[in-house]
Amino acid sequence: MRLVLIIITVGSILLLAACRSTRKIQTAITKKDTVSVVKPPVQTGEDSISFIRETLGRITAQKISFTTFSGKLDVDYVGGDGRRENVNATLRMYKDSVIWISVTGLLGIEGLRALITKDSIKIINKLDKIYTGRSVAYIQEVAGLPLDLTALQDLLIGNPLFLDSNIVSYSRSGNSVSLLSIGPRFKNLITLVEGILHHSKLDDKDITRNRTCDLSYDDYENKKGVNFSAKRRITVSEKSKLDLKLDFKSYNFNETLSFPFSVPKNYTWN
Repeated sequence: MRLVLIIITVGSILLLAACRSTRKIQTAITKKDTVSVVKPPVQTGEDSISFIRETLGRITAQKISFTTFSGKLDVDYVGGDGRRENVNATLRMYKDSVIWISVTGLLGIEGLRALITKDSIKIINKLDKIYTGRSVAYIQEVAGLPLDLTALQDLLIGNPLFLDSNIVSYSRSGNSVSLLSIGPRFKNLITLVEGILHHSKLDDKDITRNRTCDLSYDDYENKKGVNFSAKRRITVSEKSKLDLKLDFKSYNFNETLSFPFSVPKNYTWN
């Protein structure tokens, strides 16, 4: 059931865990994340302010805008106990409305189906014939975070998360640029390579929560008229470590989609 919840509510689980670790942002920044940092940039002159504004504008311009999105992907998961699981998933989304996920095993048999809306998360476990329904309020209570559907969709589509305009430091090295922002809940070290998002490290501002998360974006393609990261890796750690890899095999934007979801009468309601 643990893997079921992680795969089906992949966006929710990642935001539930949203960044766990015992390290503070200052020690969590590795050499590949940054070089000598100018801090704070607002005191280094108008050139630095203009550079930051330009970089933020570039990030905003790169955000993927869509009405509908569909994709097929491999999901590779390694939990804190070291066990590895791999499944295939079909993902469909209607912006600001719904996330639909179908999970199949190695033999191509559908085992799970989920429907995430602004108000609820619903799961059909076809292998055990169990239906599970939870409100978003329940997820928010467990997470301690004000989750919303937009953030979940941004995570799955590959848009940056929790980037705030309050930039406290930045660095430049060759074709790489890193910005450190501090928002209401998170510190976010975001790295662009040749102007494209490649890495984000999130840390909770409340150091007593000891939460951190790494998000990597690789294998960019422009087959559909947008820069899309076909391979992602999300690493979450606290007392244990969760490693999730998403490998998109195909994807489409703005096609007509259906989101079938019905619970058979003989299923047990949980």
